[in-house]
Amino acid sequence: MASPSRIEADYLIETAFDPRAAAEAMAGEQSSGTFVPIPGETPELKERSAARIETLEVIEEEVSEPSLPGAGRPKGEASIRRARVTLSWPIDNVGPSLPNLMATVAGNLFELRQFSGLRLLDIRLPDVFARTYGGPKFGVPGTRRLAGVEGRPIVGTIVKPSVGFGPQETADLTKLLCEAGIDFIKDDELQSDGPGCPFDERVRAVMRVINAHADRTGKKVMFAFNLTGEIDQMRRRHDFVLKEGGTCIMASLNSVGLVGMIELGRFTELPIHAHRNGWGYLSRAPLLGWSYVAWQKIWRLAGADHMHVNGLSNKFSEADDSVIASARACLTPLFDDKPCLTMPVFSSGQSAKQAPGTYAALGSADLIFAAGGGIMAHPDGPAAGVASLREAWDAAMTRVPLADYAKDHAALARALETYAA
Repeated sequence: MASPSRIEADYLIETAFDPRAAAEAMAGEQSSGTFVPIPGETPELKERSAARIETLEVIEEEVSEPSLPGAGRPKGEASIRRARVTLSWPIDNVGPSLPNLMATVAGNLFELRQFSGLRLLDIRLPDVFARTYGGPKFGVPGTRRLAGVEGRPIVGTIVKPSVGFGPQETADLTKLLCEAGIDFIKDDELQSDGPGCPFDERVRAVMRVINAHADRTGKKVMFAFNLTGEIDQMRRRHDFVLKEGGTCIMASLNSVGLVGMIELGRFTELPIHAHRNGWGYLSRAPLLGWSYVAWQKIWRLAGADHMHVNGLSNKFSEADDSVIASARACLTPLFDDKPCLTMPVFSSGQSAKQAPGTYAALGSADLIFAAGGGIMAHPDGPAAGVASLREAWDAAMTRVPLADYAKDHAALARALETYAA
């Protein structure tokens, strides 16, 4: 996997203008040009600093209606066309800086009047980014080591109700889940440090339970505490989790921002469980925003050890093939000498029934499989819910149909009855 010498970005564009002229407007806006020629943009400067159009392919000649409002149209009749375009920039324009990379590949170009659709599909970066940013400190192997799970997915859940529990109620639920055999628990993204459930009190109460369980059984359940906040708050909260014996922290990517995540990645001594809440506003319109394939690369370099990718047959709007493409991207190396692999997190309406499809499509057990109702709503209780997920994954990984495997595994059989709809 050769690293490019220039920054490269692939886009899907929709325009009523000549696609090449529109792509040239993108290249100019995001490098040395502006809306009119300017004296300082000499041929020598353009050769040194201008973005280049590397490839352009028209993929649809006639689009009936513009996908987004506000786009301009040339005089006279003009077809709206869609094309794939690759732009590149010299690394000397911005240096190996993730914040300034974002401004370059995903800045003002979304607002250009030439476009009724524009979506960033992928990015490729020179090796200097790998030397500048640490990437995940734990990733798949470190997470498995701390969770004590090898050879199968890490089975997890989310504290529900999302908010409303105080520290002791959260600890009581944690105790129930530890005794049920869970591998991983996470705060809901809505729970961080409110007066009803202060962060320090929650961590102290939960870790008292987890540490006691580990002392009795030798298994230390991984709990991802949501420390989302300002940078100084996140540092202090991280240090408190570490002091109490915790093995994971969680941050909401769109809330802490790129600089916040970079700083968290630099000082953390624990795996970072990166939540993508808000992802829909960046992606749901098919001709606007980001592809997850491009977006996750930024956060992996910044230090995300786990990244949410949704789940098959989920409660949201995302199609299954998009979910799998996102998970595969997390497990695809970014650079030859620095893979930066991040563990994908499957969640959202998951239960035993999704295990075979997930494994068949992904082809890997390197994932966190987080089920809320899929564990807590099992008719025989949470322990049976956890058992049903492990049994479902045993069946999936040995290519035995769930219905056949369930004949000799009661927890799985009851789960298939419960979550059949």
